[in-house]
Amino acid sequence: MIRYSLVCEEQHTFEVWFTNSADYDTQRKRKLVACPVCGSAKVDKALMAPQLGRGTRKDAASPMEVAQPASVSGSDEASPVMSSPEAAELRAKLRELRDHLIKNSDNVGARFPDEARKMHYGEIEHRSIYGVASPEEAKEMHDEGIDFHPLPILPDDRN
Repeated sequence: MIRYSLVCEEQHTFEVWFTNSADYDTQRKRKLVACPVCGSAKVDKALMAPQLGRGTRKDAASPMEVAQPASVSGSDEASPVMSSPEAAELRAKLRELRDHLIKNSDNVGARFPDEARKMHYGEIEHRSIYGVASPEEAKEMHDEGIDFHPLPILPDDRN
C-alpha cells in the first residue's frame, strides 16, 4: 500500500491510499481519483515529506480494512489533523455519507469478500453491503475487477 498526498486544480489537498504507484496512475487516467472537496478529477501528487524514525503500531488499522463503524460523538471539535471550517464541513459530509451507506446496506462482516465475489459473478442478486476485508483480500478483489470502496474513516473515529 502506498499513500499519496494529492492536490486538485483548486489547490485542495487530500490523501489517498493505493495498492501501488501503477494503481494511482491507472485510476487517475480513468478519472477515478477526485477531490473530496470540489469533486475535480484534475489532481496531481503534492510534495510529501518523508516520515523518518517512526515505528509501526501493531494496533493501527490497515487502510483497506473497513470495520464496523465506531460510534461518533457528533462533535465537530477541531482536531490537529483537520482544523479549518472547511475541513469540519467535509468531516460532517463524510460522516453523513457513511451513515447513509450503513443505514441502507447489509453488514456482512468478514464475509464481505465472498459476498462481493458472488454478486460480481452473478451467483446472488446485487445489493448494498459493507464489511471487513484484509489488504490481501482487497487486492485480490481489485485484481478480479470487483468494484468496492472503503467506508470513510474520519480522524475522530480513531480516538
